[in-house]
Formats: sequence, C-alpha cells, structure tokens
Amino acid sequence: MRRDERGSSVIEFLAVTVLLLVPIVYLVLVLGRLQAASFAAEGAAREAGRAFTTAAGPDDGTRRAVAAVHLALADQGFRGVDAAGALALDCSSDPCLAPGSTVLVRVAFDVALPFVPTFGRSAVPLSVPVSADHVAPVDTYRGAG
Repeated sequence: MRRDERGSSVIEFLAVTVLLLVPIVYLVLVLGRLQAASFAAEGAAREAGRAFTTAAGPDDGTRRAVAAVHLALADQGFRGVDAAGALALDCSSDPCLAPGSTVLVRVAFDVALPFVPTFGRSAVPLSVPVSADHVAPVDTYRGAG
C-alpha cells in the first residue's frame, strides 16, 4: 500500500531552503555592517588625527577632529553615532601640539545588529563594539603661529 506523496519534495525543499537561507542572508548582512563600521572607525581615526594635528590650537583641533569623525561615520551610514562621544584624543606632550610630538586618536562606538526589535535590545545587549586607533605625528617644523 503506497501513499500518494506527490508535491512533498517541493515542500521539503522550500522548508530546508528557508531554514538554511534566512540565517545565511542575516549573517551576510551583519558581517557587511560590521565591515562598514570597521572602515568607518579606521577612516575616522585617521582623518581626525590629520585634522587635529594641522589645526592652529587644541580647541580648534578638537572641533575639526569631531567634524572629521562625523563625516567619516556618516559616509558609511552611521549617522546616529555621537561623534564627540566616539572620539578620544591623547597628546604625548604638554602643550598638546608641540612640534615633534604625537597624538593618539581613538574612535570607538557600538554597532547595533540589524533587524533586532527594540524590546529585544533592552533584554539582551545586541551590539558589537568597534574601535580604531591612530597615532598622528605633529609636524617637527610646525610654525609657532
């Protein structure tokens, strides 16, 4: 006695495809977002270092560095990140922009996983921290003003 099983292979194929394909597509989306975040952090740190070390003074340099971080993060789609909060500057000398010194620039922010509802984020932290460091040299022959 044989049962009629026509059409069951199509249903099995669709079920297996959905079970395997959805997690793989989500993994690709997450990895793409994390790669964009690492590019954004690296570019932001590099450009913030350049902006800071070429400024006339530390206050002007900080404003320029924050603007550079904001532009670099927005370029990769991270418009909601607080640029001033993501940026940390550490000078190797006092005064900060002394000729021949260096400035350590660190850009760090959290990347939220895509398509996770808000109620899920309140229960479990669903973000990945991303950071980049860059050491920017201050020109040895920098003018006094």
